[in-house]
Amino acid sequence: MNIGSTIRSIRKRKNITIAQICEDTGLSQGFMSQVETNKTSPSIATLESIAKSLKVPLAYLLLQQEERMNIVRKEERKTTTSGTEKLKVEHLSSTKNVRMRLVEIPPGASTGFAPHAHEGEEVHLVVKGTIYAEQGEDASEFREGDSFGWNACTPHLVKNISEETAIILIAVYTESDQANDFL
Repeated sequence: MNIGSTIRSIRKRKNITIAQICEDTGLSQGFMSQVETNKTSPSIATLESIAKSLKVPLAYLLLQQEERMNIVRKEERKTTTSGTEKLKVEHLSSTKNVRMRLVEIPPGASTGFAPHAHEGEEVHLVVKGTIYAEQGEDASEFREGDSFGWNACTPHLVKNISEETAIILIAVYTESDQANDFL
């Protein structure tokens, strides 16, 4: 854990000196320097006073790098294709267990020839077009602005039934952080 590096980064971003933190917390400058260079591990009580001085939640100092905000700029999105119909999939962002994708489905195309199942739960928002979705015995048409969700372990299928490219925003939650592609 690089708590010290995190503290230093926050301190510098906020233009706070080590002396100011020491004044707020009662800690020595030598100790703070060792904390920031990860040469010593402060107690939770000490971290709490440092966090208060930096005006950040204590929990933020304890986050691992992979647990922090994941930023994906539009021009940096990874784009892949999925399925036999090569649906365009833009990978918007993700956390350890949640993945968000923007999927373009050409007119008449679907997520497969037959319903399929996989791990996780999905939530869909139709951004553009009209689609047909089925899961088990449930089926419905959805238009722009409509949304639906399901447990993906039950076989399901999504098909574009409009004459324009349909765009669907999909968020998938999985227990494992190594989930396969869900389309």
